Amino acid sequence: MNMPNTFSGGHVAPPDGQASCAYDNQLEPPGLLRHFIENPPAGFEPFMAHDTPGFFAPFDLLTTADPAVRQRLASLPGGGLLLRLLRFRVCFFGTTVSEYAPFPSGATTTLPDKMLSAWARRSRLMIVKDVPEQSPLLPTADSMRAEAFLAACQKHGFIVLDGQALAYVPIDFSSADDYLSRLSAGRRKNIRRKLRSREQLRIEILPTGHDRFDDEAFLDELYALYQEVYAQSEIHFDLLSAAYFKALFQDAALQGKLFLYYNGIDLIGYNLCFVHDHKLIDKYVGFRYPAARTFNLYFVSWMENLAYAREHGLTHYVAGWTDPEVKSFLGASFTFTRHAVFVRNPLLRFILRKLSHHFESDRMWFNGMQEEDAQ
Repeated sequence: MNMPNTFSGGHVAPPDGQASCAYDNQLEPPGLLRHFIENPPAGFEPFMAHDTPGFFAPFDLLTTADPAVRQRLASLPGGGLLLRLLRFRVCFFGTTVSEYAPFPSGATTTLPDKMLSAWARRSRLMIVKDVPEQSPLLPTADSMRAEAFLAACQKHGFIVLDGQALAYVPIDFSSADDYLSRLSAGRRKNIRRKLRSREQLRIEILPTGHDRFDDEAFLDELYALYQEVYAQSEIHFDLLSAAYFKALFQDAALQGKLFLYYNGIDLIGYNLCFVHDHKLIDKYVGFRYPAARTFNLYFVSWMENLAYAREHGLTHYVAGWTDPEVKSFLGASFTFTRHAVFVRNPLLRFILRKLSHHFESDRMWFNGMQEEDAQ
């Protein structure tokens, strides 16, 4: 079944299947894109245009800005109103369930013009999110096409901003001790202390499609743990639905692995990962607080994921976007994305160009970390 390939009256008719093309920049199983379109996050309006997935959604323009920028704006006369005015409906190309923006295979310089035509200025902003920047996780040809795409975007008047830091670990170590030996003595001691709680936990791994996922009460419990993590997150953008998770858990073709963590009979957390193209892609966690913190579940699950990837001959563990400081402490490397933004209003476009460096907090953090390491 094919999904609609054009907009309809500024919105899109409900999708009924999956696009029929292959994609560049794809780290995760293609089924995740289908489930995203069929079960979108709250408030999202998904679409397909020129075989490229996207969505309309309410968006706070300061979501990725330096916190100091928000504080300064809030302190101005009428600052509260100004902050509310910076939240509006935006057209995005890409998804919130893929690490990178999926482009039709081989598409480069013609795609920005097609995106602009499909968008037709139906919102104040159009954003192509998470375009890879020379990613070591992708084929060289994909990275070269992404560079050509961004160059074409700039010729069409897009503003190109640095995006988030994607954490990953090459699986080039022989054991947990070998991996930890590459970290500083202080970090090794700290991590080993946190990992002592592993002895009090029982770990179960279920493949997606397992008959346990036919149990509605079990699915409800898993979704409740996801909601606990979402509630304590600093950024609230895409609230994924229970229907989306149910679709993932019941789809055996995704080759998902659900790592379940128990203390006694109590489920205190889980980590949903996917095996794709010889990589372990870490996608979603659910934690029960405060037990997850008491048992250092973030640290335990990190090492369990690395062990799984090594034992199954995988090449990389891809750990996602959030918490770069913690992931750096745990030994991750980083690769960046960029966002291409087209602003309909010329004045707002001018302001965004002037303030663009304030929207690149991950890049500033990374550059600062490198300067500290060099000293």
